[in-house]
Amino acid sequence: MAIAKAERLMNLALCLLGTRRPLSKRELRGSIEAYLEAGSDDSFNRMFERDKDDLRELGLVIETVEALDGETGYLARRDSNRLPPIQLDAEEAAALGLAAKVWQQARLAGAASGALQKLRAAGMPEAEDAYDDRYSALEPRIPVHETAFEPLMLACRDRRPVVFEYRKANSARPETRHVEPWTLECWRGHWYLAGWDRERGAERVFRLSRITGRVRSRAGAFTAPVPDVSTVRETVERWAGETATRSALIRLRADCGYPLRARAVSVRALGDGWDELEIPYGHGLDAWLVEFGPDVVVVEPADLRADVVDRLRAVAKG
Repeated sequence: MAIAKAERLMNLALCLLGTRRPLSKRELRGSIEAYLEAGSDDSFNRMFERDKDDLRELGLVIETVEALDGETGYLARRDSNRLPPIQLDAEEAAALGLAAKVWQQARLAGAASGALQKLRAAGMPEAEDAYDDRYSALEPRIPVHETAFEPLMLACRDRRPVVFEYRKANSARPETRHVEPWTLECWRGHWYLAGWDRERGAERVFRLSRITGRVRSRAGAFTAPVPDVSTVRETVERWAGETATRSALIRLRADCGYPLRARAVSVRALGDGWDELEIPYGHGLDAWLVEFGPDVVVVEPADLRADVVDRLRAVAKG
């Protein structure tokens, strides 16, 4: 069935590209064998409309022309369907390849792969492997596990307000958020959305893994200006303590919490399967420590320990 459809689409594309005048449905049905085998006019019309939409989705520009006799004709002009010369260097090609990997676990994976194939066919150079043969198994990846990613990406692109349920790390129940989405950014393996929170009247950053349920689009224009540059990463880093001037002392189970170990100022083995770490302390560190569950114990400061305990109790209640 897949081969038959691909052949039918190819034949339709060749017919539309190979003519100098618009072709009617009647002419196309008489020229393409699969359409001749259609059982009825309704069956042919449904098949043709689907095929036409599929070709347009693949990038073919199909014009609809009204003939003098009132019959609708279809035409794909060659000049409208010819890609211009692609001028990309190896670094730009590598950046496009990495961007396409964002979709590897999303629904648009096929579209991204098809786009790369078109660019390569038009002359885009192959990206050179940054590693030699010894490290050929290494490959950069940008995971997209959250179901909210795709609708939010489309909302950012189309400048559409959205509504979703969001559960804060210290809350047992989610809250409804009305947001004007600006941009998405990946940091430390997690995706974040930056946008304008209408209820709070301020810029906010949301972690996609804490969005529950479906992201719903809303009609209407944005009420707040979209900044030229949105500092998602800087905001998240500040919340996570990346720019902290204080230090926290924690106990971490041996062979666990490697992201914490990477940030530690000092590490001291305590024995019995535990280590003591000194790490930078800033706003949001409590939310990050909670993710490590029973493998982390906060020693000091007392306010950080209390915040972590409160968050764990909220999770237990939820």
